[in-house]
Amino acid sequence: MKELVNNAYQHSDITAKIIGCAMKVHSTLGNGFQEVIYQRALAIEMDKWGLLFSRELEMEIYYDNVNIGTRRVDFLVESKIMVELKALSKLEDVHLAQALNYLEADKLGTGLLINFGAKSLDFKRVTN
Repeated sequence: MKELVNNAYQHSDITAKIIGCAMKVHSTLGNGFQEVIYQRALAIEMDKWGLLFSRELEMEIYYDNVNIGTRRVDFLVESKIMVELKALSKLEDVHLAQALNYLEADKLGTGLLINFGAKSLDFKRVTN
């Protein structure tokens, strides 16, 4: 099993709490629901753990200093960590690339990609 606290990563203490919340949600609900169900449950769990977060926060995307659109981040936790949720049978490289692109576009250094769709919770720490 992956380590929850890994000091090689920035904000490891916070990401460990988020992962712990996700584990609680997955162990309670299991797999098979739509992403929005896990998003709602994770919001409840993170609130219980005292984590400050914004859900479905609109973030602007810039190209060459020009605003070219927005995207919604599933969660921005403690104003530091982007959390992208999936409910897929398996994460693919394209999902990791998407999370990395979101970090870059949002000018954040740390993120989590969490997949509730598999039998076991899958998560990846991503850094920019």
